[in-house]
Amino acid sequence: MPQVGDAPSPGTSAETLASISIPEQLDTVFGAMRFFDGMPQPDTVTRSYDTLDLLRGIEAFLNCVPGASMVAMRRGLRSLGVDSHTIGYTAPRCSSAPMVLTANTETTYGMACLALDQDGPTVIEAPENSLCFVNDLWQRHVTDMGIAGADKGEGGRYLFLPPGHDGDVSDGYFVVRPATFSSWVLLRALGGVESLLQTRIYPLSAAADPPEQRFVNWAESDFNTIHTNDFSFFEEIDTLVQAEPPEALDPERAGQLAAIGIVPGKPFRPDDRMRSILDTAARIASGIVRTLCFKPRDPDFYYYRGSSWKNPWPSRSHEFLSAEGARLLDARAVFHYVGAGTSPAMAAAAVGAGSQYAYTAEDSTGAWLDGGRSYTLTLPNGIPAKNFWAVNVYDPQTRALLRTDHPYPSVNSLSEAVHAEDNGDTVIHFGPTAPGGGEANWVQTVPGKGWFVILRLYGPLESWFDKSWRPGEIEPA
Repeated sequence: MPQVGDAPSPGTSAETLASISIPEQLDTVFGAMRFFDGMPQPDTVTRSYDTLDLLRGIEAFLNCVPGASMVAMRRGLRSLGVDSHTIGYTAPRCSSAPMVLTANTETTYGMACLALDQDGPTVIEAPENSLCFVNDLWQRHVTDMGIAGADKGEGGRYLFLPPGHDGDVSDGYFVVRPATFSSWVLLRALGGVESLLQTRIYPLSAAADPPEQRFVNWAESDFNTIHTNDFSFFEEIDTLVQAEPPEALDPERAGQLAAIGIVPGKPFRPDDRMRSILDTAARIASGIVRTLCFKPRDPDFYYYRGSSWKNPWPSRSHEFLSAEGARLLDARAVFHYVGAGTSPAMAAAAVGAGSQYAYTAEDSTGAWLDGGRSYTLTLPNGIPAKNFWAVNVYDPQTRALLRTDHPYPSVNSLSEAVHAEDNGDTVIHFGPTAPGGGEANWVQTVPGKGWFVILRLYGPLESWFDKSWRPGEIEPA
């Protein structure tokens, strides 16, 4: 019997049957699919599973970029000898030699990867006056340290406990419980190298007599921390899945990965057919996420109507959640494809604290930025940055700093040579050759290559948030 609220039955008219049936041949972008009275013909069975595996591979790539990126980051750091007892850092500052996603040339960086399964509970002594945070190996926020952390920038001891740890917890620590054994530690010391070198990382078991801290300077080292865009992407993800607790991964992504053969405790051994499909899936997904990044269709990505300046956190949520609580899948894929690490202090900074970012790869006409042409960007008087501002240029292929004749492709307020116009505006020049008399405000580009730019504001001021100040568009010279 129909229940209250049920729609009336339309009966079994021809129109109704057509709406619930499938024709003998269905032409699709994947090829023709043929059926006998709704049952798939042999070639359609094969095509259906090939299509399904391709689609699941594409979705798994887009949704698992954060994890692959962390695996690649850890692998790159290990290639330099940066292990769980070592801090890699940049002195005097990061150059374009390291292949690191959208690193900047102004901040003193420190990086390490914890190994709680090997070291047990681990202590980090955070430096004073810093903006530090920790992400787990799925690149989910674990904790802030420093100004945005529990120590409020005064320095403090943070105790990281392994997943499932149920032992006693010592007093005197800010206690943190990551979901994964390995976590990525990003240290940003506003006091420079001297301040960063005060950081200590050691097992809790050695707290009574901590070993001397080991540091490795990678500022000018040529090494890679960027994940792949072919079949080996899925091998990077398998590395993560096999080493971390199964419960560290949400059921939906775990299901996507299981559907393509990546399951905790089981070897990932795709046959030639599946390997080829996953290689194709990774390459297609790479193209899709680049489209999402540089030409997003979600209007919330754009800071201003009619402008190309984009916000890497369109909902200002470090978890990429909408106001209704839905996961913004495109936004998550975009951010982690071009950047590493997320924190509330970056996504939704308070006035005068944290940092804010805007990026674009287009000029004022909507054309892609061309390394063979010259451009200008005007930052109006009153740039809203309490601490400092920077404009960095990146390679759209690698998403790392653009490699040119100059190792620091940026213009920033920390340079005394950078000058403003008589009206207070700062004009930045881009192009393969420097403008006459304007080298201090110039970033070199490479003919035959595109580029994109990120504007960073450290300690953003109210005029940024209320949009009474806004950057100009990048104008062809």
